[in-house]
Order: sequence, then C-alpha cells, then structure tokens
Amino acid sequence: MSVLSALKKLISHRHPLRLKWHRAKAWLAAWKYGYPAKKLSVIGITGTDGKTTTVAMVAHILEHAGIRCGALSTAFVKVDGTMEWNATQKTSPSPFIIQSFLKRLQESGCTHAVLEVSSHGLVQGRLNYTWPRIAGITNTTPEHLDYHGTMEQYRRDKGLLFRLLDGTGAKILNRDDDSYVPYLSIPTASTVTYSRSTQADLWLTDEQVNAQSVHASLHIAGESATVDLELMIPGDFNLENALCAIGCARAAGVDLHACLAALKTFPGVAGRFESIDEGQPFAVYVDFTVTPAAYEKTLTTLRQMIVPGKRILVLTGSCGDRMREKRPKVGRICSTLADVVVVTNEDPYTEDPERIIEEVWAGVDRSKCDAYKIFDRREAMRFLLRKAQAGDAVIFCAKGSDTTMWTEKGQIPWNEREITRELLRTMKAGMH
Repeated sequence: MSVLSALKKLISHRHPLRLKWHRAKAWLAAWKYGYPAKKLSVIGITGTDGKTTTVAMVAHILEHAGIRCGALSTAFVKVDGTMEWNATQKTSPSPFIIQSFLKRLQESGCTHAVLEVSSHGLVQGRLNYTWPRIAGITNTTPEHLDYHGTMEQYRRDKGLLFRLLDGTGAKILNRDDDSYVPYLSIPTASTVTYSRSTQADLWLTDEQVNAQSVHASLHIAGESATVDLELMIPGDFNLENALCAIGCARAAGVDLHACLAALKTFPGVAGRFESIDEGQPFAVYVDFTVTPAAYEKTLTTLRQMIVPGKRILVLTGSCGDRMREKRPKVGRICSTLADVVVVTNEDPYTEDPERIIEEVWAGVDRSKCDAYKIFDRREAMRFLLRKAQAGDAVIFCAKGSDTTMWTEKGQIPWNEREITRELLRTMKAGMH
C-alpha cells in the first residue's frame, strides 16, 4: 500500500486537511492549464438521476443552434461534435482531467462547456475554477449517504453548484423536488423553475408515453398558448430531463422553438434506457438504473410501455463498498414492479459479491414475482433472455454504457451492451 493510500484510509473524507488537499489540486490544475474556464460559458448539471442524459440534451440543443460546445459526463466526452467514451467512468473526475478538458474546448474554438457535476466533486472542490454561468438540477433522492451522512447534508452538498455561480448567472430548479425550497434561497441573478405537476416557468400537461417516444404540452409562464414537446426516445422520466435541458439552453440564449426542434432529433445516450434490437420478439433495454428511486421510475415506465398481460423481466444487484441500506429496497421495488427478477453480481469492488447478492435478495418478495439468484452476470443475462416471451420487456440494470466491472482485483472488461447483442445473436442463430 502506498503512503497516499494509507493516508486516505486514516483521514476521513471530509477532514479539513483532506479537503484542503483537494482544493489545492483544483487550483494547481486550473493554473497549469491557464484557467480555460474564463474563456468559456460553463453550464453545470447535478442531481441524483438523469444527469448524463440532461447533459447530452443540453449539448445537443447547443449544437443544433450552431453553438460550438463540448460536454463531460459519466458516460462520454464530447468536443465540438466529436464523441468518445469517458474512460474514467467518473462523473466529476480529477480537476486535472476537468481543466484539461476545458483547455481542449478552448483550443478547439468552442464557446460553451456542459459539465455533469457530482456531489463528491463539489465537496472536494474539483469544480472550483470552472466558474459556471448556468447551473441546473434534475432531482435529489437518497444516494451516497455513506459519504454525505444525511439526506439534508447531501442536498446541501449538491447545492454547492449554485453557490459556484457566486450570486450571478442562472439556476434551473425542479419545483417537484424536495430540494426546491432550499435551493431557491441561494442568491443568483435569475431562476428558472420547471415541473411536471404544477405551474412553474416551464411545466407540462397531457403527457403521452409509448414504446418509442414521449409527448407532452409545454406551458411557458406568462404565455397563454402551449407548444408540443416531443422526444423520440422512451421513458416519461426523460420529460423531466428535457425540461431541465430547455431551462439551461434558454438561459444560454437559445430560442424555445430551437430547443424543441433539437430535442425532437435527440438520439438518446448509449446505456441509458437503450433499446437493443437484434430482431427478437420481445423488448430488451440496457440501463444505468442504480438508485431505488430510479428503479421505481424505470420499472413503472416500462409497465406503461408493454401490452397488459405481458411481463417485465429485470436483472438487478448492487455495487459494493457503499450504501448497504439501499440493497433490500432495490430488491423490494423490483419484486413489486416486475414479474421476473434475477439478482446477480454488479461491481462488488472490495466486498464479498455473494453477500451483496444476499442483501438485495433479503428485500425480494417472492410471493409477488418469480425470483432467482444467479451469481455469474452473463449467465443471469442469458437466463432472462431465454425466459422472455413475445411482447415481454427485459431490462438489464446498473451497468449501462460502462466498459468495465470493478472487482476486488481491480477493473475487468465488461460491456453490457455488446454482451447483450452477442447473447441475442447467439439465441437467434440457435433458432435456425
């Protein structure tokens, strides 16, 4: 074990010495790259769920409006239209990576940067010296409480993004979320609110959902007429992401109708409720669902999308070294909202993967579904695909677009999207 690793184990995450070290690194990184954020309009997006998709939506709208931009998210890095995977798989990586990315944008001639922002990154000052001009939030539900301690502290830590606006700029708030009132009191030059259930600056009525798209009527505060909001991707939760994205893009100067036209062509994000179609007679999705709230939203949406009488088959689990208390909750939600549940291995890190599976399994109500424990994730995926019938929906949760799995021995290659395609092709070949 290195000296640095030993110190990390000895000094708590929020110890002043450790936080000063992180913030010093942020200053050094910004200085090394010449404070590139000073020459960019930075938009920060935080929240528990939906951040990656919202970042992608904002970048798509800006590009559609002719604004040269880049985006840094958990899943991808985008520079002036060129996309690559985020090899770190971290939402807010090292400040040296963030500042290097901003420098790339500056040198590429971009004027705007869209950053996905984590609560860890905010507490540790990794976003210092990025000087965002616009900050938006998707939602806040319990997550990372092993780090933040309480839900109240988690929300305070998320709120640090709005404090980085330093009393200027625009904040985009979700009026439906419990964070709305405390964030509203943080001083900024302007505030834009959005909602799916009540009047706000941007709010929705007449939501319609099908297997390929979502539609709604969008109301604008102060205007009598409504406009159509249409997304050609599934999942009603994406309407919430779209509202946040519209708020951010309008604050950046993009016309509302340009926002709506861009969103109609938004292709979605790989590994985020992504449909995998190899000609099979049932639907298959790969998703990044990890929180109890996200499981509830995703499975409820999936139920709306399938024909009555057809089944939802879900692959679930939980990652190691964090938030053990959510594991039985995930098991309970899956068994309540799905018809077939398989609990399997998922990024165990340094924990015993079999213990993690048992803790998720403890919440599974086997009187409400057919439930199975299958340790090997690939075998679990194969099992569900073979069990699916015409018209059913299969969803593999948690890995999304990740290209590795974290184990006690470090990272091993794992591309759930490609494995899914491989398994489906093998099944199809075996039928001929």
